[in-house]
Amino acid sequence: MPAFIVTLSTLFVGRGIALYFSGNKMVGFSPSVLSLGRASYLGVPSAIWAFAIVFVVAYLTLSQTTFGRQVYAVGADPDASAKAGIDVRRILVAVYCIAGGCAAIGGLVSLSQVAVASSTFGFQKEFPVIAATVLGGTSLFGGRGGVLGTVFGAVLIQTVENGLVMTNADPYLYPLVISAIIFIAVLVDSSRSSILERLERRQIRVERA
Repeated sequence: MPAFIVTLSTLFVGRGIALYFSGNKMVGFSPSVLSLGRASYLGVPSAIWAFAIVFVVAYLTLSQTTFGRQVYAVGADPDASAKAGIDVRRILVAVYCIAGGCAAIGGLVSLSQVAVASSTFGFQKEFPVIAATVLGGTSLFGGRGGVLGTVFGAVLIQTVENGLVMTNADPYLYPLVISAIIFIAVLVDSSRSSILERLERRQIRVERA
């Protein structure tokens, strides 16, 4: 099954389980959790430090390590990567574990700022995340992207949302705007991928000639 569909399906399953056990009630946390969100080091909030650490580690891992190059290779073509001697299953498991850990860090930072949680916590946030990632240059088809571009995409999406708030736009329009951005970004990415494939085919034909 496509990993993208499985991931979204698991999200809805987890949300349903949370709704069942919580009874749609908000869950409070101890003051120590709240103090974590209010903490600062050298005058910089702890949330910024968490972001900076994850950003630096992810950037160095993807750009300077063998593991990062293998991640790009598996994303671009799993079959070719397996033929090249890369343990595709190990890479995929590692990537999903790392993604889960980063999601846990993001959830902890958010919870420490609001000190309460509910079954609808982070509801519909998956779509702005997808839009930010695609706008940042990451391909949904795999093999291309980077941390710096993703951060730029996230800032752009947040700027759009803030602009909608400042213009007093209808809140029900927010999902429509984000969905339109995702559609356009995926359309551009798909067109770019097809154009690159055509250019590669032409280069191969020229070299053979």
